[in-house]
Order: sequence, then structure tokens, then C-alpha cells
Amino acid sequence: MKIRKFAGIDIGSNAVRLLINNVIEFPDKETQFKKSDLIRVPVRLGQDVFTVAKISDQNIKRMVETMKAYFYLMRVHGVEKYMGCATSAMREASNGEEVAALIKEEAGIDIEIIDGKKEAAIIASTDLHQVIEKDKNYLYVDVGGGSTEFTIFSNGKIVASRSCKIGTVRLLNEMVDSSAWKSIEAWVREQTKDFKKIAIIGSGGNINKLFKMSGRKPGTPLSYIYLNAQYQFLQELSYDERISELGLNPDRADVIIPATRIYLNACKWSGAKKIHVPKIGLADGIVKLLYNQEQAKTAGF
Repeated sequence: MKIRKFAGIDIGSNAVRLLINNVIEFPDKETQFKKSDLIRVPVRLGQDVFTVAKISDQNIKRMVETMKAYFYLMRVHGVEKYMGCATSAMREASNGEEVAALIKEEAGIDIEIIDGKKEAAIIASTDLHQVIEKDKNYLYVDVGGGSTEFTIFSNGKIVASRSCKIGTVRLLNEMVDSSAWKSIEAWVREQTKDFKKIAIIGSGGNINKLFKMSGRKPGTPLSYIYLNAQYQFLQELSYDERISELGLNPDRADVIIPATRIYLNACKWSGAKKIHVPKIGLADGIVKLLYNQEQAKTAGF
């Protein structure tokens, strides 16, 4: 048995995450990926970028300090290899590349600003095969602060994918117009019209929190009816009540409502009645991608 450590850094519009995974190799069994540590810092870059088109000095400082901490955490954990990816907020920021260069200089961490297509491809590197049954159809929905990635799986393969600028932080700032909703609705309906039955695979911190709140056992899907009831319930509570009565973090208590709205719309457009929540995301995909790349090098590919 050999234990290796890989890390993924996900710089989103709502938070910055560091995932450190133990990768346990066995001579006669499938390699296991076990979470060693997950750190989430609520640096809401989207609040800056989607309103004034650049990352503020305050959040630049927070980003650099966060990355310095992540650098030392990876060092003490003995991380073999890492990859840092930034999504829609840094992608759209007028100073995104400048901030990435500063992080490299001050914290020693490389950041790659990726587009929606690459983000979806990295996420697809995760353990989706454990959820996806080859003879069924799925709409994978990854809701972020700045964008949502939609991917259609049929017969175990990706048949279509699309990224749209509808995210929780954008919705909170009322920066999504009806044309954006109509465009993605038309795409989802067109891509799923020939499927008699389809289920949704939900990804992101908000759907993970909704699943945890449901009390369901891992592997059990959420129903559209449950999710809709939860949406109505959350709307009836004030922001303060969502924190005090439900125990939500302050940076989760506001975005969870627009996130639920996106998942409900995805259900309506596709006709899905169930939402599977495998608890995977970009950071998980990064770890899998890094490990697979290292294995390919070892094999001489």
C-alpha cells in the first residue's frame, strides 16, 4: 500500500477552497481517494467583479493571504502535486491576470484561469461513473457564484455541455436578465427533449448543504417535491433566521435561495424528478486529473 497526497484549489465567485486528498494505492485493489482536509475561505470575488468589473484591493489582500496559508498547509501535509483553478469571477475581472501574477509572486502558488468548458471537463474527471448508470440519462448541474455548468450524459458519455452566466452572486446582485434564463432554458429543453426519463446530478456547496439538511442517507436522491418545499421554506425565513435557526454560515445563508432556484428550473426544463448529490466539485476533479496525469507519465504515455 502506498499513500500519496494531491491538492486542488478552487477559486470561485463565492469562496476559495483547498482540498487535500490522500490517494491510497493498493497492489491488487482500486485506488482510493480520501479527503484529508478541506478549507473554505469566503472571499466573495463575484461581489467585486460582477458590480465594478475588477477585484478590489481588500479582496486582493485577502486572496494573497489565503494563498500564503494554503501554501504552508500543503507543505505541512506533504502534498506531492497541486493545481489551482480560478473560474468566472477572475475570468471576468479586468485585473484577474494581474492578481494571479501577484499570487504567484507573493504566495508561490500558480493559478490557472479556466473557461467554462474546461471547468466542466475537469469536474467530469471525478467519480461521476459511480453515480451514472450507462443505460440512463442525466443532466449534470454545477451551480457557482458566477456561472452554472450544464452537462448532458447519455449512455455513460458526455453528449453536450454549456456554461451560462447565471450564478448565485449574480442573482443576488440582480445581474441576470430574462434573456439569459430563456437562452439556457431553450438549450436544456432542446438537449433533453428526446429523453423519456432523466435525472439531475447536482454539484456545488449549496446543493450539498441542502442534501445535508434533508437528513437523507448518502446515495439517496432528493426529490423535486422536497427541493421545492425547501425553497418555499427558506424564502419564508429572513437572512438572520437562516443563520440563527438553520445554522447556515453567513456567506451561505443568502446564496442558498438563488442556487435552489437554479436547480428547480433545471428540473422543470428537463422534466427531472430526482436530484442525485454525489458531493463532488471542481477541487475533486482537479485531484483526479492530477493523479491520472501522473499515472500516464509513469506508464510512459
